[in-house]
Amino acid sequence: MAAGETNVGDGTWYVYMILTDKGQLYTGVATDVERRLREHQDVAQGRANARGAKFFHTQKPLHVAYMEEFADRAQASRREHLIKSMSSAQKRKLVGAPVILPAPQGP
Repeated sequence: MAAGETNVGDGTWYVYMILTDKGQLYTGVATDVERRLREHQDVAQGRANARGAKFFHTQKPLHVAYMEEFADRAQASRREHLIKSMSSAQKRKLVGAPVILPAPQGP
């Protein structure tokens, strides 16, 4: 399997983090990370009946910054909860990215 691809239908679950245009990391679980990214992008683009997270009404998803594979949803959900409890700096360290602050908005 090529990097970034996910096995659809094999029972594998993934925890993923998506980097946004505002420098935030969104964490979620899915069986197909590429599909889930497209769903989040649909929300950011304001498409009707989009199935992505409401989080993306105010931020544009740029790319998947991190992904872990698990045998079942319960394991993935436990890891998701652990990651969500981390500080921003800890999440950045996990993805191997420097801490980047978004540029300040106008007055």
